[in-house]
Amino acid sequence: MAKETVKKHSEFEELVENPDALADRLSQSEDFVKKNKSKLLGVFAAIAAIVVAGFLYYNYRSSQNQEAQNAMFQAVYYFEADSLNKALNGDGQYLGMLDIADKYDGTDAGNLADFYAGVALLKQGQFAEAANHLEDFESDDYLLQARAYSLTGDALLEQGKNKEAADMYMKAADYNANPYFSPQYLMKAGIAYEADNNFAAAAEAYNKIITDFVASNEVTDAKKYKARAEMLAGGKN
Repeated sequence: MAKETVKKHSEFEELVENPDALADRLSQSEDFVKKNKSKLLGVFAAIAAIVVAGFLYYNYRSSQNQEAQNAMFQAVYYFEADSLNKALNGDGQYLGMLDIADKYDGTDAGNLADFYAGVALLKQGQFAEAANHLEDFESDDYLLQARAYSLTGDALLEQGKNKEAADMYMKAADYNANPYFSPQYLMKAGIAYEADNNFAAAAEAYNKIITDFVASNEVTDAKKYKARAEMLAGGKN
């Protein structure tokens, strides 16, 4: 290490004290740039392309999202008016939720269209399709996301997928648990577990209401349902 440091120091002194040596070093640097000019320009071009592409993509997604939100307006109107076919499929002039979710996939509006589509399909009895759209929905709003989990559970329960439904209700109940909605989801989980003949799991769901949400309106029913589930669980044993 010491020899290398002395060598570098000597080279530095030579460059400072000897103009010819400095000129030679600069000439070498220029030759390097000339020889590698195309490579260097390629690297800089690639970096610039990435930056520009990122900027364009951001603006594209913003414009796509705005366009999707405009399309959503009429579809939401039909949904609220309970015109579910038009809400889902459009009216010939405006897109419906299904097309919005597909065309604007990845935008906030496209994501919300999945939620609306899932609810509308659930109301129409198209349970498998409803579950698919609800499972595609993601939200930072913990109440809305929990509701989507619960609705997915509804769609699964209607298909006879009792365990999957119960697990989804538990997911809804545990997602940022709160005393307003979690007890409702736990009740639904207990009922779904009972439908799956898993009475022990049902009793646990009811008991969670009794212990964690003592002031909820569901406590009285949860106590009765728990007693029944425990009795049935004992009968199975």
